[in-house]
Amino acid sequence: SFIGEESVAAGEGSILTDNPTWIIDPIDGTTNFVHRFPFVAVSIGFVVNKKIEFGIVYSCVEDKMYTARKGKGAFCNGQKLQVSGQEDIRKALLVTELGSNRDPETIKIVLSNMERLLSIPIHG
Repeated sequence: SFIGEESVAAGEGSILTDNPTWIIDPIDGTTNFVHRFPFVAVSIGFVVNKKIEFGIVYSCVEDKMYTARKGKGAFCNGQKLQVSGQEDIRKALLVTELGSNRDPETIKIVLSNMERLLSIPIHG
């Protein structure tokens, strides 16, 4: 099966089944792309039985290829990636995005989620 982000965004329905499925977003960061903000990527994932098997993200402007495979780790241009190991939430940095949907109900949910995140004693 195949799920494309651009077709889903255009209103086409999509149901994830147990079938092997490619999930592709050819312009991941469409809003960034439109505004010439350089964080744009091509994102591809492969799912079997509704579980991700591997993913590839190519950051076009940075010329970085991120790859990950279930049980095998994640890499950037062939170099193994790992989490920081930071366990103290007060020293953590939180990064989020608000999204582009301005539907009143969606805004309400996003702001509620932001309120909960901002109540965590994070560093920044």
